[in-house]
Amino acid sequence: MILPPEAASETVENRASTGSGAVRKQRIKREGVVIRFAGDSGDGIQIAGTQFTNESALAGNDIATLPEFPAEIRAPAGTIAGVSGFQVNFSSSEIFTAGDEPDVLIAMNPAALKANLGDLAPNAIIIIDKESFNDASIKRAGYKENPLTDHSLSKFQVFEVDITGLTTRALRELGLSNRESHRCRNFFTLGLVSWLYQRPIENTVKYLERRFQKNRQLAEANVRALRAGYNYGETTEMFASSYVVEPAKIAPGVYRSITGNGAAALGFVVAASKANRPLFLGSYPITPASDILHDLAGFKNFAVYTFQAEDEIAGVSSAVGAAFGGAIAITTTSGPGMNLKAEAIGLAVKVELPLVITDVQRAGPSTGMPTKPEQADLLMAMFGRHAEAPLPIIAAATPADCFACAYEAVRIAVKYMTPVILLSDGQLANGAEPWLLPDLDRLPPIEVHFRTDPKGFMPYLRDEATMARPWTVPGTPGLEHRIGGLAGEEGTGNVSYSPANNELMVRTRARKIAGIAREIPPTEVFGNAAGGELLVLGWGSTFGPIREAVRQLRERGRDVSHVHLRYLNPLPADLGDVLRRFRKVMVAEMNMGQLLKLIRAEYLVDAVGCNKIQGRPFKTREIVARALQLIEG
Repeated sequence: MILPPEAASETVENRASTGSGAVRKQRIKREGVVIRFAGDSGDGIQIAGTQFTNESALAGNDIATLPEFPAEIRAPAGTIAGVSGFQVNFSSSEIFTAGDEPDVLIAMNPAALKANLGDLAPNAIIIIDKESFNDASIKRAGYKENPLTDHSLSKFQVFEVDITGLTTRALRELGLSNRESHRCRNFFTLGLVSWLYQRPIENTVKYLERRFQKNRQLAEANVRALRAGYNYGETTEMFASSYVVEPAKIAPGVYRSITGNGAAALGFVVAASKANRPLFLGSYPITPASDILHDLAGFKNFAVYTFQAEDEIAGVSSAVGAAFGGAIAITTTSGPGMNLKAEAIGLAVKVELPLVITDVQRAGPSTGMPTKPEQADLLMAMFGRHAEAPLPIIAAATPADCFACAYEAVRIAVKYMTPVILLSDGQLANGAEPWLLPDLDRLPPIEVHFRTDPKGFMPYLRDEATMARPWTVPGTPGLEHRIGGLAGEEGTGNVSYSPANNELMVRTRARKIAGIAREIPPTEVFGNAAGGELLVLGWGSTFGPIREAVRQLRERGRDVSHVHLRYLNPLPADLGDVLRRFRKVMVAEMNMGQLLKLIRAEYLVDAVGCNKIQGRPFKTREIVARALQLIEG
């Protein structure tokens, strides 16, 4: 989509039909709004949220989203466990998070209301489908009384809309079954909310026509439901006003809404294209990493090969084989899969092959909360292999940043002939934001040089600058060599049980990884680079809430700064000097203090933690409160 700064500069006049004629409804300006759609997983909540996000992007707003999925595939309908949610923050100014508190909650049933009520601020708008609040569904959600009549919602603005009935009446002429009509409620709701916040619905109409092009009746039904919802908002006396969020001031260019998994997939495709090599993904489906496999399977015209393996071990082993054969090789997984891949990753470390392992982290341990985000795999990425097997580790900060990090992971893997771990998480994987399409010609080169000259060849003869061994495609005449997991002799790679040789090879591989620090860019400080009262240090998806918290604190006159790490191993060469400029250092992460342990051990800095392990992202106010606590003692 193309988003120039002047996008959506005009708004539609709203007129309501009354007994005395048409009157103009009031339109109220808002800088930004946070909306959460919630209902059963079969209610089309994710589709409605995604389309509202696209509408907001086309209106020129800055956006950030936070989808939430049930952990159970077939959770009972109408229960708390089955609630699906989609939160979108859209604004006329720059935003970094999907918002702390929804300004608007769309609750399609009592369970959706109960599951999300605690997150709402006083006076928030609640729009409910009143037909779904029957005795059976109220009891199934765990209510003892009807929340619409017991005054428990008195501090909110509650709008009871007969979404089900209005949708059914709008589609009566199409001859659909009750079930088919019921499934169009999400687009009636989307139309209503689109009117309420002056979103353009034309793009959603085109989306529906494309999606149901083989079933024109369903396309017509959903378009009618969408328009019915929009017109209901415009004509009903229930809503006395609508709201306007002006376009944000963003750089002109071609944008698209991108999720973290989608961005990572594109990053891998572009990296392989830059390297002029085929891309191979060997993977086993696992939440929340599976969409990378799904997306890459659609890029066959770019010499992309995807292999859905029978298990995690087969997935990574096939990728190791592809790297040995000269392909850009990746494998994707989440925490439980990292456990199973550990031995094969160790093999890739020992034989020094380029391989990218993408870990989209989720809450655990074990199956844990597979649809919820966490950052608890850092120490496993650092040390979760037998013996001494150090690897470069890169962490993405935002959904769009997953593109750059995937590209960088491939570049480092090929340049230094090493496996690389790329860390993402469920929040980044499924969250979306506007992404300015990069100029591909300005991306750093990824140069692949296969050894073809047999003269003086040894499989572990190292490049003086990078300490990388040569990449040799099997079958190259005169370059036959032995490769495997047994300890190998320096240079030749022949099996060696020499204690001195083993220590030499272990230390050599470690020095190679440590040497990557030479090309890590200088640490960027948001705030006061010269030092100050407090530095908030973070990595991964905590970027948004930390940046917003530090911005708010600085606006209050507090001497607080922010450093966010992309490179976790090796750490930036200047990081120790930066940390020592600040009186206090706070490390914010969604675990019990894993980066904190590394920072304290590496730099002997008396850093303290700000930790959350709830399967939910930090709220900005949580980081603000912890920072003030440290500053004020």
